[in-house]
Amino acid sequence: MSLTLSTKLEAVNEILGAIGEAPVNTLNAGSGKPIQAVQAETLLDNTSREIQSKGWHFNSEKKYTLTRANDNTITVPSNTLQVDTEVNKYIDIDIVQRGTSLYDRKNHRSTFTQDLEVDIVFLLDFTELPEQFRQWITIRAARKMAARFVGSGEIEVFTLRDEMEAKAMARRSNAKNADHTIFDNELSTITLRR
Repeated sequence: MSLTLSTKLEAVNEILGAIGEAPVNTLNAGSGKPIQAVQAETLLDNTSREIQSKGWHFNSEKKYTLTRANDNTITVPSNTLQVDTEVNKYIDIDIVQRGTSLYDRKNHRSTFTQDLEVDIVFLLDFTELPEQFRQWITIRAARKMAARFVGSGEIEVFTLRDEMEAKAMARRSNAKNADHTIFDNELSTITLRR
């Protein structure tokens, strides 16, 4: 048996186990999937979206170019969670995301005179996440499922402590991969003071 990264099916089964439900063999909708499995998968997806929305090294890109369409509008990728221009790069616009399009709040329009270089955060599929984040998301979702559907602290398989430990591991992994130094915080503090 070879070891691999956690799969979405394994995560859903871990969530089901937290409420004492039997595991499922597939996540395919046409297989007569029990309602608890549907709820577990939905909760896993929602928890993943919640955690990824904060923006981490693995799902963020700086200086990502968004290109104008023929009508001068800019559409962002459908899995965009956050988008913004770099501070002081475009002083004549203030972009926000509206649906899957950009809007310029400063000039009250949805058209642009140039392509934009942005900082962007993407929502990634569970299988694209680092293992530490898969674990944190799974434990958080399992704890939520147990609290919502069983409602007993004694029955919860995962405690808040388990979740905090998984979160700390994910944060350490993110910091290590981001190659942060002590000067990153100093520079951002100085920039914020301006």
